[in-house]
Amino acid sequence: MTAPVVGTTLDQIIIIVYFIAILLFGSYFGRYAKTTSDFFFGGRRFAWWLITISIVATGVGSHSFIKYSSKAFQYGFSSTMTYMNDWFFIPFFMFGWLPIIIYSKVRSIPEYFDRRFNYTARLLATIMILLYMIGYIGIGFLTLATALYKIVGLPLMGTVIVIAVLTAIYMHFGGQTSVIFTDLLQGLILLFAGLFLFFIGINYLGGFDIFWKALPSSAKLPLAPFNYPPDFNFVGIFWQDGIAGSIGFLFMNQGLIMRFMACKSVNEGRKAATVNILIVLPISAIVVSNAGWIGQAIVGVFPGRIDPNINPNDVFVIVTNLIAKPGIFGFIIAALSAALMSTVDTLVNASANVFVNDIVRPLTKKKRSDKHFLEVGRWASVGVTALGVILVPIFNSFDTIYEAHGWFHSTFTPPLIVAVFLGVFWRRFTSAAVIATFTVGAGLMILGQIFPQLIYPFAHGIEMQVGKPYIYIGALYNIVVCALVGISVSLMSKPKNPEDIKGLSIFDLARAREYFKGSKPNDREGKKAKVNFKVVKDQGDVIRFSKNDMELMAADPGDLVYLMDKRKWLGGLKSIHSVYGGLHDEEGIVYITEVQRKSGMFVKGRILEAEKEM
Repeated sequence: MTAPVVGTTLDQIIIIVYFIAILLFGSYFGRYAKTTSDFFFGGRRFAWWLITISIVATGVGSHSFIKYSSKAFQYGFSSTMTYMNDWFFIPFFMFGWLPIIIYSKVRSIPEYFDRRFNYTARLLATIMILLYMIGYIGIGFLTLATALYKIVGLPLMGTVIVIAVLTAIYMHFGGQTSVIFTDLLQGLILLFAGLFLFFIGINYLGGFDIFWKALPSSAKLPLAPFNYPPDFNFVGIFWQDGIAGSIGFLFMNQGLIMRFMACKSVNEGRKAATVNILIVLPISAIVVSNAGWIGQAIVGVFPGRIDPNINPNDVFVIVTNLIAKPGIFGFIIAALSAALMSTVDTLVNASANVFVNDIVRPLTKKKRSDKHFLEVGRWASVGVTALGVILVPIFNSFDTIYEAHGWFHSTFTPPLIVAVFLGVFWRRFTSAAVIATFTVGAGLMILGQIFPQLIYPFAHGIEMQVGKPYIYIGALYNIVVCALVGISVSLMSKPKNPEDIKGLSIFDLARAREYFKGSKPNDREGKKAKVNFKVVKDQGDVIRFSKNDMELMAADPGDLVYLMDKRKWLGGLKSIHSVYGGLHDEEGIVYITEVQRKSGMFVKGRILEAEKEM
């Protein structure tokens, strides 16, 4: 289907130039993806601030501008509810799940299920996580195409295919390092563009006082009504986003997990999570919703300029086109493109990671080089992009993208979040129980879709719309039935020997650290050492310092060390992880091999900074 072209030729040029620039920018960082560790995890080298900003781009997401602007137009400030829920579970993530996945050295969430339970659990988790992430990719493509096809004048599916091709190209060559640095740029752009849109919207209306007075009192409430209307209510949004969504996003979104796994350490990941939840998400809530608030105010101040009965999916584009001058409109739509690319590139990379590490590697009987799996991962990223495109028509069948996303989220996350959460925080959770959660729990969920009356006791009085299932409160029913199955089967089956799952639950973090290092951690406080490097031969995989530098860092041979280019603004791009070796006699010099120099991309004459990890 086609639509009247929105915007000007200048806007179209700006959007095209933006896509080309992002394509070149992301592909450039393909030079840093030489191994599967680089391609999927960015070499586990990056600083917290770089990860935080890239998480902004991923968290805001491709669907966010369209989705939250539509609800902001309909219901006002309560549209921010879904962005203010993650704080509830962030401590469980920071001090439970995050250290476990890093210290256990798993490469994917399904691999954790294998270690914690068994291979069958891993296989089921792989299938469900791939379905979840590829579906999310499809929603992302649909969202941006819904906006862009009105601007570029292409059919909706034609626009989807163009966007998918551009995403696949730089993902094919760049991997996680491209994702992180592309998202760094896009995160900054979309935050600026969203706040700038709010500023010009207030100016268009004639000032904040006029904006505020034009909003009806119902639009000024911070929370939606408790159990009405059926398509947007407090209790439904709480269970879908506050519980299922938050645990799903923090615990089983492989894309987000990989972003944290790209941090240089657990503490850097905790810093990124803290800044994100306390500062970035509140700002993001304003960024993605304000077009809807401005649109609602315009209806009151300038009758006739916006149809009060406009399709909610069109609110963001129509409002932006109305209040922004040519060129500025194109820039803001380019920021929407940034949100799409940031979400989709992360999920494509994560899906390829799961495919390689949880399907290809276990089934490969012959010994293959890391280069082989790197190439498989690159082509897998192309494949999952294509699958995401195929799913677009299914999500387009819903009335709004908000409803499509709500149904998808509440349907596909509950079995996984129950399995992950109980696996991490309940040592008694058994292998039989997790398999039952995935199979029997999923079966009960399907029954709830077929017979909505099963969900009625959980509905908190929400009216069921004729011909439609419960969109949001279904998440509560799904969580409850999956949890009941998991807990019941656990109590009736034998748990694993604690020695077989050491370091894989919240109760074994000390042993997890020991497993990560390979020996007892060294927790003595030390300082950072600034050194020059000298390339030497025949010292293996270790790096060597002088006695004084070792004492400064409070380090012993065998401890883990992080060596990076001293320039902080690189965010750890040029760095390596290694192990302290024996001492040498040259003060202020670190001995590294040529392989280590190339891996860290160190340049002769540049000062390096070393710190003990544990």
